Amino acid sequence: MTSGASRAGRDRAYVRDPDFVFRRIADEVVLLPVRRNMGDLESIYTLNDVGARVWELIDGHRTLADLRDAVVAEFDVTPERAEADVEVFLARLLDIGALRAAGAP
Repeated sequence: MTSGASRAGRDRAYVRDPDFVFRRIADEVVLLPVRRNMGDLESIYTLNDVGARVWELIDGHRTLADLRDAVVAEFDVTPERAEADVEVFLARLLDIGALRAAGAP
C-alpha cells in the first residue's frame, strides 16, 4: 500500500485540520467537519478508542513512530500491528482532509 502516511515515513509529523472537531458524545467518539453540511452523515466519523487516542496525540510534533509507540504502551498490541493500524488511520485522515503533514500549507 502506498498511502500518504507511508510515503512520508516514520519521521513525518502531522497536524489536525482546525475545521474538524473531536467530541465525546455518550459512549461514542466522533470527528466532525465544521465547514461541511452537518446533515451529510458521510461527514461524521466515529472513532474507536485507539483512533480517538491517536487523534488526541496528533500535535504537529509526534511522528508515526511516536504514535505507534504510544499505542503500544497504552493498548494490548504488537509494535508491527500498531504501526500498520496507525499508518492506515493517518492515511484515512489525510484522505478526508482532517489531517495534514506538519509544515504543509
